[in-house]
Amino acid sequence: MSLLNQNVKITPALAYASGTADRNGAVLDMQGFEGVMIVTHFATLATGAVTSIKAQSGTATGMGDAADLEDTGQSVAADDDDEIFVIDLFRPRERYVRLVVDKDGSNATAESATYIQYGAKYPPVSNATGVTLEEHQSPAEGTA
Repeated sequence: MSLLNQNVKITPALAYASGTADRNGAVLDMQGFEGVMIVTHFATLATGAVTSIKAQSGTATGMGDAADLEDTGQSVAADDDDEIFVIDLFRPRERYVRLVVDKDGSNATAESATYIQYGAKYPPVSNATGVTLEEHQSPAEGTA
């Protein structure tokens, strides 16, 4: 059995930010991978905030043809502070995908998101720029 990190690729989707405007995650190229988990962490949501997430896909590199993926939408309640929402896409039909955070335009929410691609055609894989990873196999107890 190998370490999980040798079989997945971790890519930042959205840097942490708080605001009222909708946000599109980074465009993710799925070539060479079977699936992706889109992990969105919400911090503080304003009282009364109407927020949701969904996944989109397209064939154009810049997502000029982006379309919502059926049934990927998840509602985020105003009291879902510090909760994690996951969309798992297996074998998306188009090459490029992204996360979309829909906000109501008047109530601030704070969130960040990460893509975890899996089912690599050619493992081991390298993580995206901005990801620091340490690998430890059977570490002894002691000073970290």
